[in-house]
Amino acid sequence: MLRFFSLISKNAMRNRRRSILTICSVGASLCLLGVLMAIYHAFFFTPPTPEQERRLWTRNRISLANIMPIAYRDKIRRVPGVQDTMVMQWFGGVYKEPKNMFSRFGVEPERYLRIMPEYKLTPEEQKAFVSERTACIIGKDIAAKYNLKHGDHMILDGDIFPVRLDFVVRGIYDFPTDNESMFFHLQYLFESMPPRARDIAGMFVSLIDDPANSSRISKDIDETFRNSSDQTRTETEKAFQLSFVSMLGNVKVFLMSVCAAVTFTIILVSANTMAMSVRERIREVGVLKTLGFTQGEILGIVLGEAAVLSFIGGLLGYGLAMGLANIIRQAPGFFAEFKTLTIVPPVAVLLLVTAVLIGIVSSFVPAWHASRTNIIDSLRYSG
Repeated sequence: MLRFFSLISKNAMRNRRRSILTICSVGASLCLLGVLMAIYHAFFFTPPTPEQERRLWTRNRISLANIMPIAYRDKIRRVPGVQDTMVMQWFGGVYKEPKNMFSRFGVEPERYLRIMPEYKLTPEEQKAFVSERTACIIGKDIAAKYNLKHGDHMILDGDIFPVRLDFVVRGIYDFPTDNESMFFHLQYLFESMPPRARDIAGMFVSLIDDPANSSRISKDIDETFRNSSDQTRTETEKAFQLSFVSMLGNVKVFLMSVCAAVTFTIILVSANTMAMSVRERIREVGVLKTLGFTQGEILGIVLGEAAVLSFIGGLLGYGLAMGLANIIRQAPGFFAEFKTLTIVPPVAVLLLVTAVLIGIVSSFVPAWHASRTNIIDSLRYSG
């Protein structure tokens, strides 16, 4: 069919207004489809980093809202394959106004710096964070949003914990997928609480020796507390992150359902356009057959015209999806995957292939009928 490419390209744009509107409608729909496919890929197909592969997260088996005794930390460290374990405690609280939302965690500074090496700090910042009880570190996005710099104070009023904590910013980190978090001394939180409310843990983060042993180590950790009043659930960091996504429901089914609905809508729009185009050219089909074009060649020409229009719409949709992904990256987001959201090459190829298939599927029925119409009926057609 390549020898008819010139004819196909000219016929595809013969009705410019209709062709441009078709391309725009396909492009807008494929933009949405591309972003949804990118989100699906980011959640379920993006491999963990080498640092993430070496971390396991342990939480209460019931839910993240249930706490565990801090004494679990030492027992986890004794599990074969675990190199170190730290406590992380979600604080919540309010900074100035309730609308100022960002993650706030109490951690053990020295262990935090060993287990989370991606959160880069200068040696001076690390030393200040470890040595000062009221020190905290924040992401660069928080620093920019609230105009904070080294030495500034941040006062948090607790909601989960009824305390008022005054922190001093001693470090500002830059991390691609998380620049909207705050970390501070867990011990400072404990010292501000009544003795009976101390020594609790929301999560434990463990550094393991070999990612290949993560499944075995996770089972050993959970087995250690199987008969306790607070049983645990241990999983890889990637699985732990996806557990937040699962709180929204079956995200896989939701994304696939929306993608299917969008694809079906595009097919209907394209099918209507191609049906009108073919009806207007029935007599031309008769002329082509008179000149010696076979049924297969006519079918290929009509399908090629639809594929060209859809492919151009796919390119437009790809460009729009890239722009929308960039907007999502810049916006505040709860999921780390949104901070690196982009249309990766596999998603781009799948998007363009989908565009071509949509064009072929939507035009197949009218093209098939046109190619099988005999010469006499074609030349007599007056619709």
